[in-house]
Amino acid sequence: MAAMEFDFEGEVWYWRGPAPFYFVSIPAKESNDLKQIMKRVTYGWGMIPVAARIGSTEFTTALFHKDGLYVMPLKDKVRKAEGIAEGSQIRAWLAVKSAQ
Repeated sequence: MAAMEFDFEGEVWYWRGPAPFYFVSIPAKESNDLKQIMKRVTYGWGMIPVAARIGSTEFTTALFHKDGLYVMPLKDKVRKAEGIAEGSQIRAWLAVKSAQ
């Protein structure tokens, strides 16, 4: 399988669930593309491992499906390094990694 890479823009939102966290939603087109390859790259529960970059900060994380789109969690160290807050508009680059 060829690697899937893309960049996108989105607004950061905060989920106040039992484990509060900041996220950015992957746009519909890219979320649909991810759904097509999910079974080949997931390590379970539909989670998709990715390498990501926001600004000059690179990190790894896993996307998951919520409300019809994939979402990307934003680690505190990434948010702090890039000055990201709830409501910030960000541009991110992603590369889907193999689950193995």
